[in-house]
Amino acid sequence: MTYRIGVVMDPIDAIKPEKDSTLAMLLAAQRRGWQIEYMLANDLYLANGRACAQRRELRVTDSDTDWHALGAVRDGPLAELDAILMRVDPPFDMDYIYTTYQLELAEAEGVLVVNRPQTLRDANEKLFTAWFPELCPASLVSASQARLKSFVQELEDTVIKPLDGMGGESIFRLSANDPNLNVVLEHMTRRGRRQCMIQAFLPEIRDGDKRILLVDGKPAPYALARIPSAGETRGNLAAGGRGVPVPLSDSDRSIAEAVAEPLRARGLLFVGLDVIGDRLTEINVTSPTCIRELDAAFGLDIAGDLMAVIESKLEAR
Repeated sequence: MTYRIGVVMDPIDAIKPEKDSTLAMLLAAQRRGWQIEYMLANDLYLANGRACAQRRELRVTDSDTDWHALGAVRDGPLAELDAILMRVDPPFDMDYIYTTYQLELAEAEGVLVVNRPQTLRDANEKLFTAWFPELCPASLVSASQARLKSFVQELEDTVIKPLDGMGGESIFRLSANDPNLNVVLEHMTRRGRRQCMIQAFLPEIRDGDKRILLVDGKPAPYALARIPSAGETRGNLAAGGRGVPVPLSDSDRSIAEAVAEPLRARGLLFVGLDVIGDRLTEINVTSPTCIRELDAAFGLDIAGDLMAVIESKLEAR
């Protein structure tokens, strides 16, 4: 059966096609013969209580130089679509939240939204790890500079990060004797006005910050270990990390199994877990990446697996 699938994403002409997981999803949908309609977050609007959007028909190509072509404009209720992929990158700000409210109205009219809009609001990518403390490193979330400083002094080696960022932005490694400790805490908390997360530093980062991709709770058999460049403690690819595909370890599988059902129950069909050593550090639900790297390395079709899940859910309606 042919379905109409929408995608809310950042500007498609600015992506890096060889690495872009959203493009992989769109290619997988197109291979099924589905019609794709493209929109930016600011193309959405509410009209008399209905979620609507101006959309463009979209064709995609697996090319590094000419990967998309936009067609006819459509304007009307999102309920005209069968499914919508929500793939806007953080920051997770109020505009992002407003978009989820509009998508939730479309969901109420029968559109399958991936990932579920309410859960995108509820499951902050850093804070959601608190639901699984037994899997995580020692952690603290606070706006109190004194409390955060005490945590650093107790653990001696830590990593602090904002709750709304991505790509390694504003992540600092802090030790108890760091001469910049106070100023970093002032900056990160905006002098006690903003909460942030601090965790024990995990020396296993030398072997990579592993991204494990889950489709409807089932992990891909391989992860992408993002290994920091020389002089860095951040493995994020956006921060210069090097991606090395690796098989899942027993502890990786155990972590994935532990979180799978709670994620599925919340309507999270595509999730990226970040694991350092045997510790879970983040649960990425907004726009997880690394599909293309893993597909290329191991002949996988992770986006195809996601489309198969979406199709089964649409058929069951």
